Amino acid sequence: MLKSIATFFDFEGRKTNFRREIVAGITTFVSMVYILFVNPNVLGVTGMDKGAIFTATALASAFGCFLMGLIANYPIAISASLGINAFFAYSVVIGMKVSWQTALAGVFVASVIFIILTALKLREKIIDSIPADFKAAIGGGIGLFIAFIGMNDGGLIQSSKDTLVTLGSLHVGTTWLTIFGLLVSVILMSMRVPGAIFIGMVLNAILGMVTGLIPLPHQWVSGMPSLAPTFGVALSHIGDINSLQLIVVVLTFLLVTFFDTAGTLVGLAEQAGFIRNNRIPRIGRALIADSSTMAVGSILGTSPMGAFVESSAGIAVGGRTGFTAVIVGILFVLGTFFSPLLTVITSQVTAPALIIVGVLMAQSLKNVHWEQFEIAAPAFITLVGMPFTYSIADGIALGFITYPITMIAAKRGKEVSAMMYGLAVVFVVFLWILNS
Repeated sequence: MLKSIATFFDFEGRKTNFRREIVAGITTFVSMVYILFVNPNVLGVTGMDKGAIFTATALASAFGCFLMGLIANYPIAISASLGINAFFAYSVVIGMKVSWQTALAGVFVASVIFIILTALKLREKIIDSIPADFKAAIGGGIGLFIAFIGMNDGGLIQSSKDTLVTLGSLHVGTTWLTIFGLLVSVILMSMRVPGAIFIGMVLNAILGMVTGLIPLPHQWVSGMPSLAPTFGVALSHIGDINSLQLIVVVLTFLLVTFFDTAGTLVGLAEQAGFIRNNRIPRIGRALIADSSTMAVGSILGTSPMGAFVESSAGIAVGGRTGFTAVIVGILFVLGTFFSPLLTVITSQVTAPALIIVGVLMAQSLKNVHWEQFEIAAPAFITLVGMPFTYSIADGIALGFITYPITMIAAKRGKEVSAMMYGLAVVFVVFLWILNS
């Protein structure tokens, strides 16, 4: 049976093995498991049942990981998209005073449109049309973005009224926990120790519990919270989408998720070395997995789902096949019964991993033609736009709007594809909708 699994996922062709894939799956799960606790807290402000959100997030994530692993054979996990869940809660429900039931219906309608666009291969054509320089810039930009998230979550940097960001407080114990984890991971990575990132997280969690900086769980196992409060609500409220305002909400869900997921998939494929001749093999299958998961997630009762950038942690330790994603899916299912134990995975435990992954993903920047200013300028704007706007989609938008302008100015406008010109217009509309 093990031989059949290895053959199905093409372990030999991807130069990997069971141990490496399992460690990668565990590493990815540990890096992203916080979403099981963050998502209920974010969506809970709308009045939704937090227990139901927890279960919906876990089951939808598991479904997405299984689909991504079995259909696309990619080591990429899927879960509730951060940022988009905040848009769902604070902008749509609280800001626009749309009920959470109707907002869920909006997510479902957007996912159906998503599936249609995927079936027509429009999303695949758009991703294939992105120049190689920008695929590299997107990968590097995501690296900076998640490193920024890691440094902030770990307490190494913090907000400041005077300078926007500044060095975090060294008088806080948990900050030193992050520093310890980072140093251990850096040393192990420099020594070429297999699974260095995962080992660093384990040692960090143990030190946190020994020193009392991470509280020990009060119990090991708990029951799975009921889905009843949210299950099927999206389907029963589709009729509520009957105004211009709600149509705009649906289109916004569609646009944000479209570009956020596309950017993440490109960045992770770049990191894993999957891109060949500026094309990502089986990208259509990966897009089917993420659009289908978005639909299932809305029915279960959670905000838009998408490819998770923390998958880069698993890729960094050697994950190269869909078996990694399947392991993540299994752990999400088990996680619904072991939620008390998952509380030991704090942001200080995962922060060093995100910073290290940022270093690894920044390597893609060597493929940008920096000596050509008309390429370098929009690539750089894409690169810094992601961490500075705290959004993958916004960073892509800023860079792609700039690209045709600089190419026309350099008298190279004919080298820009019609798709890229069209994307520039779409991105202008995208930013206008987001800021209206």
